[in-house]
Amino acid sequence: SEFLVLYGTLSNGNLILMRTALESIRESVNLSNTFLAWVGVVAAIISAVVIVFVSRGITTPLLRLTDISKRMTELDFEAKYQPGRRYHNEVDELGEYMNVMSTTLEHTISELKSANNQMQIDIDKKTQIDEMRKEFLSNVSHELKTPLTAISGYAELIENHMVDPAQETHFAKEIQQNANRLLSLINDIIRLSELDNSENLIHYEQVDLNAIAQECVSNLTVNAEKRGIQLFYEGETCELRADRGMLLELVDNLTANAIRYNNEGGEVHVKVLHENM
Repeated sequence: SEFLVLYGTLSNGNLILMRTALESIRESVNLSNTFLAWVGVVAAIISAVVIVFVSRGITTPLLRLTDISKRMTELDFEAKYQPGRRYHNEVDELGEYMNVMSTTLEHTISELKSANNQMQIDIDKKTQIDEMRKEFLSNVSHELKTPLTAISGYAELIENHMVDPAQETHFAKEIQQNANRLLSLINDIIRLSELDNSENLIHYEQVDLNAIAQECVSNLTVNAEKRGIQLFYEGETCELRADRGMLLELVDNLTANAIRYNNEGGEVHVKVLHENM
């Protein structure tokens, strides 16, 4: 057997000698090395577990924040950051700021959409008004010709003494009615220039459609005779609430177009009748 021998001299001069078997020392060393090795393995495992949990505690919130950011770029603001811990850290604080930013952006974009929709409605309304204005202005010359033609025809008959003195009053009345018609058209043009205002431009009143139709037929009689068109009227009292000027213009347009686009020697029948719907 091998031994480890230690010797020395004490302070009193005596000699000391120690002897230990090397095999027991080797066993102690091996046991210590094995213990230290196991301790190292356990420490490494514990460290790895701690690192995994710590990294997951950091990366998982960051991944959630990344996903929320991506959804925000796609204008999806429903996702909100939810802290996963009982205590707050820097990542949770960042998540709360992102929630505030998401809510603010959602509100801002909603207001922008509402403003854009209202702007589109205003643009469509303005476009519609412009189209109505263009259409009216394109037809206004024709609308003015109808009463002017009637006035000119009656005045020409009076000037050439082709009117029975008993009919002069009637012709004067026809000239006055057509002059009023011209004035109504001029008022329509003035109202058209005010379409951009928010005021209600329609003036409702109780009117008799029969009287309006009779007036239009009377005004267009001379025009029909010049084109060789026979103009007939049949009607009965029909009270309704409407804008008299617009209603007069409507009936006048319909009758005038029927005369203008009729065959020579044709007939135009204007009727105002009650009908159950």
